[in-house]
Amino acid sequence: MEQLNNINNQAVNQVNGERPGKISRKRHIVKSFAAKLNQQRTMGEKVADFSTNFFGSLYFALFHVIWFGVWIIWNVGWLPGLEPLDPFPFGLLTMVVSLEAIFLAILVLISQNREAKIDRLRSEVDLQINLTAEQEITKILSLVKLLVEKQGIGLRDDPELERMLKQIDAWEIEKKLERDLGETT
Repeated sequence: MEQLNNINNQAVNQVNGERPGKISRKRHIVKSFAAKLNQQRTMGEKVADFSTNFFGSLYFALFHVIWFGVWIIWNVGWLPGLEPLDPFPFGLLTMVVSLEAIFLAILVLISQNREAKIDRLRSEVDLQINLTAEQEITKILSLVKLLVEKQGIGLRDDPELERMLKQIDAWEIEKKLERDLGETT
């Protein structure tokens, strides 16, 4: 499989007029798609992304284990010399944790919305590239068929080839998928 990928990369580089082993500029553009969108983030989105990354870490979990442990030990009266601030059932701790959960949920939703926007853009780019590629492949098949026929090689009314030579109607596929998905929901 790796050998096939290497051959494909070499072919792409040759088509793009690049030296073997050099990364295609076109491929580099696709790779930097998310980076470009990340540069356009608002300050709130940057804070949400940083927060989501930190709050989803083991450090944050360990911080909470230590914090809850100290809070509980302190407030059940096990630490001599310290009066409990929030005796059992720990109403203040419950309120603080609830507020924290609300803000964490908001930050996660902000990050998820931004990621969903990136995914929608990528999907649209993929769709446009796939539609263009389908048109180009159909055209190539038409040209190959003409060359084969010009050489006097009969195709014997190949139904699969005839099917492949027809342009795909993306609108019809979309409508069919909408109907199919409508039936399952």
